[in-house]
Parts: sequence; structure tokens; C-alpha cells
Amino acid sequence: MESVRKRRLRYKGKHPRMFFEKYKELNPEKYAENLQKVLLRGQTPAGMHRSICVQEIITALGLLPAKRGVDATLGFGGHAQEILSRIVPNGKLYGLDVDPIELPKTEKRLRDLGFSEDNFEACPINFAGILSLLAKEPEGFDFVVADLGVSSMQIDNPLRGFSFKSEGPLDLRLNPNKGMSAAELLKSLDVKGLEKILSDNADEAEALRIAKSIKHSRIPVETTTGLAKVIHDSLKSVNPDVDKKRIQKTCQRVFQALRIAVNKEFIVLDEFLARAPRALKPGGTIAILSFHSGEDNRVAKSFQEGFDNGIYSSFSAEPIRPTREEKFHNSRSKSAKLRIATKTSCL
Repeated sequence: MESVRKRRLRYKGKHPRMFFEKYKELNPEKYAENLQKVLLRGQTPAGMHRSICVQEIITALGLLPAKRGVDATLGFGGHAQEILSRIVPNGKLYGLDVDPIELPKTEKRLRDLGFSEDNFEACPINFAGILSLLAKEPEGFDFVVADLGVSSMQIDNPLRGFSFKSEGPLDLRLNPNKGMSAAELLKSLDVKGLEKILSDNADEAEALRIAKSIKHSRIPVETTTGLAKVIHDSLKSVNPDVDKKRIQKTCQRVFQALRIAVNKEFIVLDEFLARAPRALKPGGTIAILSFHSGEDNRVAKSFQEGFDNGIYSSFSAEPIRPTREEKFHNSRSKSAKLRIATKTSCL
């Protein structure tokens, strides 16, 4: 029987809203002109990620040919591409990522740019496992870089459940093949447990009220828009005149708190910060980009303690922020904070 050819989704208007209708943005190699228009509007094209503080990180790492290092959160590969272009032909970069959906895409993207296995190796491991790389590089690394933000292509895809702006399963896992989804987590918690997550992970002022609303919902909260509606109704029940912006900010904090809990992000970050110095060569540099206070406070504390104990010879007491121009052209960079530390040379 002859198969029926499936028609491509029609491109609706200049700026289609649905993720899967944006086939031009999702195929940047084929539609470069459309991609550039999206970038010039200060937006991130669907399925892409715009790396943040690239020049600041490149400068801090002091990259030269033959340097060896780790991109501990590979993501879309934007930082990796810039790093690789500066350390080839004799350098090597190990790219770590637990996302089984995006890692193969990024590896292919970098291979297509000409980076061979001699220069780049993709590793499907969490960055808390960085010390396992010492089996390949026993002398350690010249640099380690980590971007702690969720990649735009994960946020944009409604099937991943990271955003309340589109209907999708309430998942929020960086690796959807492991662990408990956010929907399953909500079912497993009581009100007090959920309140603690919302308060500890996102400083949510209405943590108890929202936790009660979620747990007492007549319909199981299993979708992104379903959770957003519960939050909306919870805030409206107290203040019918609550503005849209406050509701949106509350949704962002709740989704952030659940994502952190689902992926155990604070736990693995603490493990990474404790182990990273052992992965660095004496004089090596670590650069970490964070996006909210819970992450930045942990990085700052770890670097301060490392400096006080003689592990680091210098560190960023004050975070480096994106330039005004970068914030204008990439709105997702506005909350970014970059901190740098250098391992003591005599260790």
C-alpha cells in the first residue's frame, strides 16, 4: 500500500505562536534569513539557545591552543563552539549533559562545524560526576565552565513541560528518562512538603496558599497550563484585582521551585562545587554562570571558602553581569551572574 505523504505544518503569519509551527526557526541552517530577523528583534529563535556572557567567559579562561577543559553544562553548545575555536588543533573539550534529547543534536552540530573526536567528546553525565573524567585526563583540566540556566530549546518545547505559556505535560526533568516528573512529585507531597519546596527553592511569599490550592484541587494537576490556572485562581481568590504581571512572576517562581526539586539541582550543584577544584590543574580557572540567588549564593560561598582555605588564589567577590547591550538583545540574560575562581598554582 502506498504511504500517504504527510503535509508540513503551514507557517501561519509572520510570527506563529505554536512551537511546532515555527519550522523556519527550528531549521536555522535552511532558513538563515528568518533566523537573523528573530535575533535582530532581541528574541531567541525556537529550538535555539543564545549563550550568555560569552566574551567575559572566554576572556576569563585565557584560552590558547592545546588547552584542555570541561563544559560542564553543554546545552546548545554555544559556549563550547567558542571555546573549541580557540583551543584547536591540539586542545580538547569534554561536554557534559544529562539531556538525552538535546545532547545528540549538539554533538552533531559541533561535528558539522568540523570539531572531531580528537578535540571534542560529548559525555552523557551530570556535572556532579566531573571527577570521573580524571580517568581520561589524570593531570586535570586547565578550565571548567558551567552555565546553570535551563536552555531555551528546553523551555520552548511544550513537550518538556518547562513553561506555563504553552500546554504540555508537567514534567520539568532535564533527563525525562530518569526520576519523578513534576506532576508525580506533586502527587507524592503533602501540603507542608510542597510549601517547603516553594519557599526554599524560590522564596515564594504565597507558598502555603499555593500549596493548599494545588493539593486541594479537584482535578489532578498534570499539565503546565493546569498548574498555571491553579496558581491564577489561588491568587485571585484572595485579591480579585491582582495584576497579570504578579500572577506571571508567581508562576515563574513555582515552576522554578518544582524544576529545582525534580532535578535535585541544589544537591548536584553543591556536589559539583565541592569536587570541581580537584578536577582543575594548579592555576586552572573555573567560571560559573547562575540565574537566581539560590545558585549564586552557593557559588559565592564555595569560592569564598575555597579562597579562605587556600584552594583558590582569587575569585569574583562581586558577580560579573551581562552588558546593557546584551540584556537589550537577549532578555533571558537579565538575571545572569558570572563568577570566576582560579586554583592556587602551588597545589
